[in-house]
Amino acid sequence: MDIEKIFDYARENNISDIHLLEGEKIYFRKDGEIIEYNNNITVSKEELLEICNGKIEEDFAYTDLKNNRYRVNSFLTRGKLALVIRVINKEPIKLKGKFINKLIDEKILSLKDGLVLVTGITGSGKTEVYLQIIQGALDMGKTAIVLVPEISLTPQMTERFIARFGEQVAILHSGLSNGEKYDEWRKVERGDAQVVVGARSAIFAPLKNLGVIIIDEEHEASYKQDSNPRYHARDVALLRAQYNQAALVLGSATPSLESRARAGKGVYQHLRLTQRANPLARIPEVQLIDFRDYIGQNETSNFTPPLIEAIQDRLDKKEQVVLMLNRRGYSSFVMCRECGTVDTCPNCDISLTLHMDTKTMNCHYCGYSKEIPHVCPNCQSRSIRYYGTGTQKAYDELAELFPQARILRMDVDTTRKKGSHQALLDQFGKGEADILLGTQMIAKGLDFPNVTLVGVLNADTALNLPDFRSSERTFQLLTQVAGRAGRAEKAGQVLIQSYNPNHYAIRFAKDQDYEGFYAYEMGIRRQLGYPPYYFTIGITLSHKKEEEVVKRAYEVMEILRSGLSDASVILGPTPKLIARTHNLYHYQILIKYRLEDELASTLNQVLALTQERENSELRLSIDHEPQQFL
Repeated sequence: MDIEKIFDYARENNISDIHLLEGEKIYFRKDGEIIEYNNNITVSKEELLEICNGKIEEDFAYTDLKNNRYRVNSFLTRGKLALVIRVINKEPIKLKGKFINKLIDEKILSLKDGLVLVTGITGSGKTEVYLQIIQGALDMGKTAIVLVPEISLTPQMTERFIARFGEQVAILHSGLSNGEKYDEWRKVERGDAQVVVGARSAIFAPLKNLGVIIIDEEHEASYKQDSNPRYHARDVALLRAQYNQAALVLGSATPSLESRARAGKGVYQHLRLTQRANPLARIPEVQLIDFRDYIGQNETSNFTPPLIEAIQDRLDKKEQVVLMLNRRGYSSFVMCRECGTVDTCPNCDISLTLHMDTKTMNCHYCGYSKEIPHVCPNCQSRSIRYYGTGTQKAYDELAELFPQARILRMDVDTTRKKGSHQALLDQFGKGEADILLGTQMIAKGLDFPNVTLVGVLNADTALNLPDFRSSERTFQLLTQVAGRAGRAEKAGQVLIQSYNPNHYAIRFAKDQDYEGFYAYEMGIRRQLGYPPYYFTIGITLSHKKEEEVVKRAYEVMEILRSGLSDASVILGPTPKLIARTHNLYHYQILIKYRLEDELASTLNQVLALTQERENSELRLSIDHEPQQFL
């Protein structure tokens, strides 16, 4: 087979992607549909290796004999070499519409006034806006940084940047080896790369002449680093944009309340995208299903009859389904029915999660693992039962309900290997699977035209956590996952299963009403004195002995009370929700303040306490604007 003929055919017929798998037929993606090239032609391993030139399990640029450019992703699947080749057109497709040009000319690149919040419904074309903003910056001889929540979770996003800007792009994220990170960093430092795409640490990339910083899905908690140094990428981006007189663009369909409040006060300019980029795409219809209506008649724990019926309907129509359950593993906990003993981790105050694929009980905090018990350690009964559910169990139930369906599971456990995330998404994109089941990683940045049904198996998993952001997180997650349906010509439907369907976060998510949710949640935050009305600082103390950590926590409280004004609110000390992990007891204190002149000096006194000899085993962390309270 002549590979150049394939490339020529692809360009002549407006093919966007070429899918090659050794010993198999050739497939193309055109206008979002997967089509077969020629029934009789297959591609050999040697031909694929010639394109790869030894670059297996990585992304790279490729130029054919006619100097046409392509972006190649090579990976191994089922022991075979596979290539997904993106055809890079010389003339990029541009969005039509006055607002884009106006945005670029007047707001984004006017260096004196460059703080912009871009909000818009899912599928409204935010990525295209970013691409054109970057192009505008490059045309001015400037460089750009693009931050995405977790780069390994958004391969489609990075592909688009590489397809548009080719060798000018450097990718920086934790999934790279040390050697790859070094190569990409050097590429930036030498000036060979003008656009850096990466996770939060990419904000420190050594780009010169910075013109624009873009933070996609700016509401994501992953932009905040939980270990030292505890920085928020958004704050660093703001400082860097001011220092370089560059523009800062924050984008999200569901921005954080803090960012939306700043836009409301005029700190950020606010740009709304109100329609989907594809004129034929429609906002999906969202339906709530009350779990309580089916108690006792449900054959399986995860799937209600309306959802089962909707999935079957899509399978019959040869359309695809995305299902989300934000809990991995087979079962949440294992309990003895005789005495009620729950199998817990010896190092942490948390129940062990059953993982059926490895036949082990695992702690998701410290990594402790043991065999599944068959006898209760407390009463020696054999009445051991599995309670709760996770993606593994949901997968088994799906396989039983729909034996003819091809199901893919995507969670931390199935995407540990390098390139496995990309391989699963490619498999789904090529139409080799009917159902994609996953945790929240499937809620972000995915664009599959044939997905017409999205099901949320349990909307309540994060709703009742002791965290003032739990409603906001639930609303954001449901809105984001609902946005995966109906992104092309086919109409989309979203089914959300919940035990609490009347909760305001779920109601507003059903209506895709961000502004309604924002107004309601801001009223609650104001009454309770939480961000964005107050700033917060979290102090966590940890020690092997509980009595020691309690004693030191009260000493810290005294320092805070004597150093801070009465206007500041100090909450605590209280044990953390999971009071012990890694054999350490954790206590926390929360400071809420507006203006506090003595804050820095008081916190320095707290740090000085930890330097005393008797406190050598005490661990203390100070977290400005904590994102997690668990």
